[in-house]
Parts: sequence; structure tokens; C-alpha cells
Amino acid sequence: MAGAIASRMSFSSLKRKQPKTFIVRIITMDADMEFNCEVKWKGKDLFDLVCRTLGLRETWFFGLQYTIKDTIAWLKMDKKVLDHDVPKDEPVTFHFLAKFYPENVEEELVQEITQHLFFLQVKKQILDEKIYCPPEASVLLASYAVQAKYGDYDASVHKRGFLAEEELLPKRVINLYQMTPEMWEERITAWYAEHRGRTRDEAEMEYLKIAQDTEMYGVNYFLIRNKKGTELLLGVDALGLHIYDPENRLTPKTSFPWNEIRNISYSDKEFTIKPLDKKIDVFKFNSSKLRVNKLILQLCIGNHDLFMRRRKSDSLEVQQMKSQAREEKARKQMERQRLAREKQMREEAERTRDELERRLLQLKEEAQMANDALMRSEETADLLAEKAQITEEEAKLLAQKAADAEQEMQRIKATAIRSEEEKRLMEQKVLETEMLALKMAEESERRAKEAEQLKQDLQEARESERRAKQKLLEITSKTTYTQAAATTSSSVPPVDVPSFSMLSDSLPYDFKDTDMKRLSMEIEKEKVEYMEKSRHLQEQLNELKTEIESLKLKERETAMDIMHENAGSKQNTIKKGRRAVCI
Repeated sequence: MAGAIASRMSFSSLKRKQPKTFIVRIITMDADMEFNCEVKWKGKDLFDLVCRTLGLRETWFFGLQYTIKDTIAWLKMDKKVLDHDVPKDEPVTFHFLAKFYPENVEEELVQEITQHLFFLQVKKQILDEKIYCPPEASVLLASYAVQAKYGDYDASVHKRGFLAEEELLPKRVINLYQMTPEMWEERITAWYAEHRGRTRDEAEMEYLKIAQDTEMYGVNYFLIRNKKGTELLLGVDALGLHIYDPENRLTPKTSFPWNEIRNISYSDKEFTIKPLDKKIDVFKFNSSKLRVNKLILQLCIGNHDLFMRRRKSDSLEVQQMKSQAREEKARKQMERQRLAREKQMREEAERTRDELERRLLQLKEEAQMANDALMRSEETADLLAEKAQITEEEAKLLAQKAADAEQEMQRIKATAIRSEEEKRLMEQKVLETEMLALKMAEESERRAKEAEQLKQDLQEARESERRAKQKLLEITSKTTYTQAAATTSSSVPPVDVPSFSMLSDSLPYDFKDTDMKRLSMEIEKEKVEYMEKSRHLQEQLNELKTEIESLKLKERETAMDIMHENAGSKQNTIKKGRRAVCI
């Protein structure tokens, strides 16, 4: 009984000694983590646990961020975690982010993990357009982001479309140009190929060095009002405080560098900036919430401390980290050089092996070709032997044919001697026949000329007879006296006929019938040719009119065009009427 009571007491005391815990989820730019935290833990305890887990030593740039009532807040190091205005539902969520930004990333960011977290955060801010970045700089930054993720460019691996699923450019830049995703990828890849040899941390550092030169890098903006009630923007960054126009977050209207500020304070919602130079007026403004003033003051204190810290010699811890970083960098450089040499040697060995394999293959091909050539030579030799035998037989046949041809030639020569005399006689007969044909042709031509002359004489005689008859008719129509004289002289022989013929020959209308017919035929022929040409021209005009009729714009016809068409039709009507009258 006593033992049971003692055991119950020890169990209850052990239960009381167990600390109460709650689950916290930490979201970094690289991964999500969950921790069991004790209820009594302060913000510093949780923050140190996260930094140890990440292996982060440059802790002064970072903080744990949460959101309350649409306002950003940071976990305070000296305050219990659960005493903050955070949702108590487990897991309690915080974002591990960069709270303060360095002035010069290359000099201040020592650890690779620090560079990597800054790289991821700045990249997200640029893609989310919280940091304005010009289009050309966006493409260059995208190429360094690709180098950091994929390593050196390899055309055989990084083929067209390998960036199709990557988010590399702000939507504002993509929508600003009429360019396809393929065109953007082509330009990013062109710059990406030039970054060969850069490691991931070097590519990320180059990314940050370009990004830190943008106007909105590392600036936290807050909406404020001055004494006159005018809305302004307050920007807090590593260099000081800046006053912006709400429509222009790139160029500040007024700036207060940290080394020129004497004091910063707030009372309720009123915030006061006192410059070091007392001649300059104190700048006062109001924020929308007291919580915003607390956040502004917190950022001002942190940035001012870092600003002053940069201008002092490095602490022992920073010196140690930088020394370790240099040693680590030198070690990695030597390792990269060793790997580069090994890679070069391996590539040379592979090239030598490829060359030997290629040479071996070439020798095999040459041996195969030589073997094939030998086989072809043997086949050729057999063919030549067979061909020589066939040639010998053909030579014998040709010799026999030559002997037969010689005998035939002798026979033909004997026949030719006999035929020579016959040929001579035949040539003589042909010559005589040609002479006879020539004489007959001349006789035929002479006879044709005589016939033509006879035709002409006959025609002239007929014409003379016609004129004589006409003259005779004229004479018979004379007066009575003329008739009596004609009667008296009727017994006399017609001695006057020759003189009558001479009178008739002197008439002006002495035309032949053949000339009239020929002239009439020529006129008729010219008329037919003229009608044919006119008809062909009219057909060409009608064809052209038909072709262009479809292209005519009726609405553009002028009054002159319409009048011309009507006049043309009327003219055709007049011509048709005239033809009808003539007919």
C-alpha cells in the first residue's frame, strides 16, 4: 500500500515537472519547419533555434514575421512568444525573412546560406512587383536565376521549352511586349549561356548585386500624413528615411540619411524626426495606427544600428566568419579547379578514346573495303579470263569473215569493171535526154508566148470592131444630107475605114475590158480587207470592255461617263439607219 502511494506521488511529480509545449511552424524562403516550443520561451529562444537549424550566423539581418489585423509585425526577442498578438491555434506560424538589408551585398553577406535566403526573398519581391525592375534588367536577372538553378548551359540538355514552367519575369514585363514565351526564353537563354563556369552562390551574388541598384530594393513603405493632411509615403531602408509622393515610389522628395538624424520618436500616432542640423525644421507626420509607429521605430533603430556598425571595424565574430568564408571560398576554389582539371582530363581521355574508337572503326572499314576490293579483283580476273576466251573465239570468226569479205571484194571489183562500160553508155543517154528536154521546154515557152500574143491581138481586134460599130451607129444618126452623101458613096469601096479607125483610136475613153475588171476586183478586195480589219478591231474593243466591266465602280461614274455611253449607242443607231437607207 505504501509502495503504491509512493509510486503515484512520483508519477504526479514527474508530470508536474514536464514543461508545456506548443507547435510552431516556421516558413522560410527555402523550406517549412516545425518545432516544439516551451510556453515560457521568448522570441530570442525560438529565433536562435531556427538560426541553429539553418546553420545561419549572420542573424542580425533576419527576423520572425507575422501578420495581425492586416499589419506586418516582427517577433520581439525579449518578449514571450505567446504574449505576442499571434493566433493561438496550433501550429503558430511565423515567416523567417530578412528584416534589414545590407548596403553592399558583396561585402556584408558572408555565408552562402545568408546569400541564398536573400536571393530567394529579393527574387520573389521582384516577381511579385514589390520591387520595380526594368524589362532589360529583368531578363538579365532571370538568366542568373537560371544559372543558379540549372548550372552551366548545355545545348543537348537544355533544349527549347525547358523554361516553360519557370516563373522568371514579372507579369508587367511580359504584358508590356508582344512577345511569345518562346521569344522570352530565347533571350534569357542567350544570356544564360554566357554565365558558364559560375557556381550557384556566384550566380546568386551577381543577381543580388544587380538587384541592389534598383530604386525600391530594401525599402519598407508606410502611408503617412503631414501636418497639412497631405498623404505621403515614408520609406525606411539601410541608408536612412525618405519621403515619397504616393504616386512615385522610385524618386524620394526628401531624404534624411541616418548620420544626419539626431533623434526619432513618436507619441501616440505622431512621429517626429529631428535632424542633426538644428537649422533644419523638425519633420512630423501621423500614421494610421499606433502599431505602425512601433514598427517604423523598430525598423529605424535596427537600420540605424547596422548603419553605424558598418562604419566601425568588424567585430571578432564577423572577422572570424569572414576569415572562415575566405578559407571556405579558397577551398572551394581549389576544389573547383581540381574538379575542372579532372573534368578536362576526363574530357581529353574521352576525346582520345573517341578518337581511338573512330580510328579503329576507320581501320575496320578500310580492312572491309580492302577485302571487298580483293574479292572484286578475283571476280574481275575470272571475268577477264572468260572475256579473253570469248575474244579469241571472236577473233577467229572475224578472220574468217575477213577472208570471205576479201573474196567478195574481188568479185565486186570484177563486176565493177563490167559495169563501167554500161555506166558510161547510160550517162550518155541521160545527157541526150536532158538536151532533148531542154529543147522541148524552150519550144513550149516560145509557143506560150505566141499564144499570149495571139490572145492580145484577138482582144485588140474585138475592141476595134466594137469601136467601129459604135462609130457606125453615130454616123447613121446624122442629118439627111449626111445620109445622101453616104448613099452616093455607097458604091465606092470602103476606103474611109482606115481613117475611121484612127478617129476611134484617138477617143479619150479607149479602155480595155480586162483593165476594168482588174480594177473592179482590186477595189472589191480592198473593201473586204477594210471590213475585216474594222470587225477585228471592234471585237478587241468589246473584249476589253467586258474584262474591265467587272472592276468598274458604278457609284464613281460621272455624268460625262453616262453621257458618253448614251452617245455611243445613239451613233450606232444612226449608222444602222444609214445602212438601211443605202440598202
